[in-house]
Amino acid sequence: MPLSDEELRLLEQMERALSEEDPKFASTLRGTSLRQAARRRAILAGVVFAVGVTVMMTGAVSGYWPVGVAGFVIMLASATVLLTALGGHRGGTDAQVSAHPSGFGVVHGGRSNKGGRSSKSSSGFMDTLQARWRRRKERGGF
Repeated sequence: MPLSDEELRLLEQMERALSEEDPKFASTLRGTSLRQAARRRAILAGVVFAVGVTVMMTGAVSGYWPVGVAGFVIMLASATVLLTALGGHRGGTDAQVSAHPSGFGVVHGGRSNKGGRSSKSSSGFMDTLQARWRRRKERGGF
């Protein structure tokens, strides 16, 4: 028995909400792990970096400097993608990434709760600074 249009729409909505809330779990359900995707991106970026070196050296040898500059830009872009792909899976940070309407990921997180510190003591410093700032503004300063 096929699903109705309403049921299909609700199912798609639930899938989108799941992938926004927990992208790691959603990718596991799809069959592609984030680590495999990052590895693929890193390998592709390494190949593109080598192409960029070749283009840059071709521009340098031929004396046509725009080709060399284009090769450098290719190298820079691929190195950025490579470092992003490799840096995302170091040490298993507690940062969470959520989707933003602009298309860029917004990272929520910061320091993890390691070393016996409680999250209350690490945020206490910022709370103290914010309280001082509020008092200063209330007294008419700054």
